[in-house]
Amino acid sequence: MRLDAGTARLEIRPEDGGRIRSLTIDGVELLVTEGYGPVMWGSYPMAPWAGRIRDGRFLFRGRDIQLERNDPPNALHGTVFQRPWQVDGAASLSIDLGSGWPFAGQLGQTFELQPGSLTVRLRLNAIEAMPAVIGWHPWFRRRLETGRPGLSEPADLVLPARAMYVRDADGITTATTTAPTARPWDDCFTDLTGPPRLTWPGILELEVESSCDHWVVYDQLEYAICVEPQTGPPDFTTIRPAVLEAGETLEATMTWRWRRLG
Repeated sequence: MRLDAGTARLEIRPEDGGRIRSLTIDGVELLVTEGYGPVMWGSYPMAPWAGRIRDGRFLFRGRDIQLERNDPPNALHGTVFQRPWQVDGAASLSIDLGSGWPFAGQLGQTFELQPGSLTVRLRLNAIEAMPAVIGWHPWFRRRLETGRPGLSEPADLVLPARAMYVRDADGITTATTTAPTARPWDDCFTDLTGPPRLTWPGILELEVESSCDHWVVYDQLEYAICVEPQTGPPDFTTIRPAVLEAGETLEATMTWRWRRLG
């Protein structure tokens, strides 16, 4: 699926987990377009959980739930980012939550590309009561290929967050929060005073706006920065349960706004 608006071109891969494979502005690619397995490229939706669930296990209303541990020993990023989505229109997709999730539900995703912005919407419809968090995992390039010799200067990330969840010795998010620590990060933040902003000096500035109130930032690689809006923290089933009753919906939006520099 391809959408064009002004100098922006968007490529969506329904067959690869309903992800955005590519976003180019004036021919400059902003995303990592390939990587190891399904986890480390593009921008993909996460549902019905985001991040890691410790040991892939949790209790829900007296039921002991064991998920597939696709990131041993934990379960990672939900059940929809590795499976093909159904194409419902020129800019809309849908999928069920699959056999890897023991509660029935349906997920829809839409895309709206404008000359200076991209808005993506997720909507989870719960057929059965379930715990649920949804969000996205974009892999932005740290340096851009601009057509000039060499790569751009590395992107600078401004994250105006006032709180960060503390991770334990296993790297799993806990319920405790603290003031943000120094980078590098593989952490979940909340209580933001504004949208995160990526700036590639002299080339492009991009803000990531979202209705989500939690943000995971992963900036430990030389080639990529991940800025991930989600409706709750990793391991939410333990530290901050969020429940949809049968017939209820959970919605989220993510908007990237950009402007050229220089």
